[in-house]
Amino acid sequence: MSSLYHPTVARLTYRALLGRRRALILFTLPGLLLIISLAVRLLTGADDDTADAILGGFAMATMVPLIGVIAGTGAIGPEIDDGSVIYLLAKPVKRPTIIITKLIVAIGVTVAFSAIPTLLAGFVLNGNANQLAVGYAVAAAVASVAYSAVFLLLGTVTRHAVIAGLVYALVWETFFGSLVAGARKLSVQQWALALAQKVADGDVITSDVGLATGVILLLAVTVAATWYAGRKLRTLTLAGEE
Repeated sequence: MSSLYHPTVARLTYRALLGRRRALILFTLPGLLLIISLAVRLLTGADDDTADAILGGFAMATMVPLIGVIAGTGAIGPEIDDGSVIYLLAKPVKRPTIIITKLIVAIGVTVAFSAIPTLLAGFVLNGNANQLAVGYAVAAAVASVAYSAVFLLLGTVTRHAVIAGLVYALVWETFFGSLVAGARKLSVQQWALALAQKVADGDVITSDVGLATGVILLLAVTVAATWYAGRKLRTLTLAGEE
């Protein structure tokens, strides 16, 4: 593990992600989820359908992918944009180590600001009845891994990673991934919900894909995105040397 994780790279990445501007956005979305959940609980009481609507409709469909955009693209995109990545690449650190370290940091930040608030919101909404809070928290956590890898990749392939990520998160995941039947099968959100459906009791949480399919697709996307991000980083190294 030590050969794939570099503490200095991790510390610099955490510092970049948790800077004032990004930290404000990172705290705003979970804060909004918790405020909405508390208000709904006080106004309507505990209700499984309401909890499912908020956790599925806002937390999973909007908050988790948006935080993934912020953490995934922010882990490397700004360094590429301002050229400072060349100084990092000049250090005696293997390129796969840089990518995997940044991915680990992005995953940690995304899980902390999405899965944990989702769990808390679930307990606020219905006290974890039918394991809804735990189910959605698990879905948020596994989705965080895939989103972090995908958006980290975007940060290496385009200077407009944030815009591309927002389009993907808001158009594909929030709109198509929630509302368009055929497209849902190609949504990280739905793959993650397959695990939530397994964890939760009853049939409140549903997914358009089976458990095995969801797990395989999550793993495939995460591995492929991480591998290609590493390849792109090696290309940047060659360009810098030339």
